[in-house]
Amino acid sequence: MLSKIKQDLKNLANPKQAKLLQGFFKTGKGQYGEGDIFLGIKVPEQRKVAKKYSELTLTSLTKLLKSKIHEERLVALLILTAKYQKAAKDNNEKEQTKLVNCYLSNTKYINNWDLVDLTAHKILGHYLLKRNRKVLYELAKSSSLWEKRISVIATFEFIRNKQYDDNIKIAEILLNDTHDLIHKAVGWMLREIGKKDQAVEERFLKKHYKTMPRTMLRYAIERFSDKKRKFYMKK
Repeated sequence: MLSKIKQDLKNLANPKQAKLLQGFFKTGKGQYGEGDIFLGIKVPEQRKVAKKYSELTLTSLTKLLKSKIHEERLVALLILTAKYQKAAKDNNEKEQTKLVNCYLSNTKYINNWDLVDLTAHKILGHYLLKRNRKVLYELAKSSSLWEKRISVIATFEFIRNKQYDDNIKIAEILLNDTHDLIHKAVGWMLREIGKKDQAVEERFLKKHYKTMPRTMLRYAIERFSDKKRKFYMKK
């Protein structure tokens, strides 16, 4: 089945689109996605492939996730997400744990922002809703850019359930991070908190807005009134 998935994806390849994606996802030397290989397939098409092969075994899925080709890794993660959501729907805790462990054991291959953003909250975030969240803090303190982003994006599921404390604590851990992709992720999640409870977001901002990275701040206050945005952008 693994060879069939790879062939289906090759059949969908679009070299012109691949070139654009390699620029968009910063695959050049020294960039965050250095060396990543794209076939040039849009996400809806990848979702169709993932749905077609939803019965892929976890062993084969893990092999696919270790591919050098971006779309193959994303399809593997989309299948993993679907498997997790089914296990959650069936209240199969043993299966959920197995799938989450697979996710956490392979963060090395969840190595671009789209791979993180489409999966972290749906798998890890959902799993931790009613469990100990220590692993998120370990990820937040990791040397890996992608593990840090996973720690932030996973909290999206908490925010949806009006649980904000962990997001705030992780945001504070990452306040001095130097990478733009972390600034954007933290700012985005703060903005999501603001949609639910602006007072919670503003407590964080009033404490940190003078020193937090400007990109993080801009993302966080995007939905504020002009007057409030101007207030926070003044250091």
